[in-house]
Amino acid sequence: MPVSKKVGEAMTRSSWIRRMFEEGETLRADGKGTVCDFSLGNPCLEPPGEFTKRLAELVLSPPPGVHRYMANIGHESTRRAVAAYVRDEFKVAVTHDHVVMTVGAGGGCNVALKAVLDPGDEVIVLTPFFVEYAFYIDNHGGTMVRVPAGDDFGIDHEAIARAITARTKAMIINSPNNPTGAVYSRESLGRLAALLREKGVEMGRTIYLISDEPYRKIFYDTQHCPGALDVYEHSIMITSHSKDLGLAGERIGWIVVHPEADDAESIHGATAFLNRTLGFVNAPSLMQKAVETCLKASVDIEWYRRKRDLLYERLTAFGYELVKPGGAFYVFPKAPGGDDVAFCQLMLKRHRVLVVPGSGFGAPGFFRLSYCVEDSVVEAALPAFEQAIKEFK
Repeated sequence: MPVSKKVGEAMTRSSWIRRMFEEGETLRADGKGTVCDFSLGNPCLEPPGEFTKRLAELVLSPPPGVHRYMANIGHESTRRAVAAYVRDEFKVAVTHDHVVMTVGAGGGCNVALKAVLDPGDEVIVLTPFFVEYAFYIDNHGGTMVRVPAGDDFGIDHEAIARAITARTKAMIINSPNNPTGAVYSRESLGRLAALLREKGVEMGRTIYLISDEPYRKIFYDTQHCPGALDVYEHSIMITSHSKDLGLAGERIGWIVVHPEADDAESIHGATAFLNRTLGFVNAPSLMQKAVETCLKASVDIEWYRRKRDLLYERLTAFGYELVKPGGAFYVFPKAPGGDDVAFCQLMLKRHRVLVVPGSGFGAPGFFRLSYCVEDSVVEAALPAFEQAIKEFK
């Protein structure tokens, strides 16, 4: 077998999201009707005007050397802009020396985990979780410890306290959350920070909080979306502009290490080193310059809010059980009948609607809809959702 046993096994456990998307491609090819695809979190909104204007300026009048290598941590002007944005957003004394530009949030997560993990270290992840976390952690010798979220998909502090051991090195949080759309409150994050401090003292080691925040501008019901930098000094924030600027294909993001974190300088140095040695080298140069002036911009959040409200209203009226999401662009209902795979396959085969089983996120019995789609897709799918739940009753 030319592929390693470990990789072969990982491939068999690979993303349900991609599997459903590929089945959708097969359906689309049969020519038998519209396919309503809610499988991928692939934004269909175009980037805001200020981004496209800035990109056009850079392409038509490129700064000298913009297409050459730069420091592995990224352009200094971009990092200064990010640091200013973070200081304003979180009131933390971040400088450009705490920022590394990355190849999206996925690249950032791998860099951060490699920087802090020794083989056998444990990383706590709340379920449901973004499926790639399991592979990111394994990539760098860590062991993922799954802790179920609360009934409202919030943080279950007691369960986390029970899960922390002398091997716990980090915890990953994701708010607004994929796949649930949950937004963690400042009070809940503050309790988590206090817990990690207490347990860190008890275990004799710092527990880092890695906050994966690509959806942080997509929230609906609060004035501010709090993050780890708001509450915890031993935090590492990772984000990308895939969602807020609609740049999923451009792979541009960044890491910020809290300046008061234990070994902050060493961690920053490690992330710079690893950005190169993991093969990313540096974040895309042109994209760094393009987002530099657009850090406060975003796509139209109201466009997502309307879909969130419509889906929540109609799905609950049909009889689905779900928690109203506070952010991102996902809803995560319970699967009628309890078998998420069977329910999703039924919808796929009979109604040409693509959703992702919750089993793909470590949460069997649920399913995920990604509503970053055109209004016409949502409207076309609603009768299918109504009919599908009737068939399972």
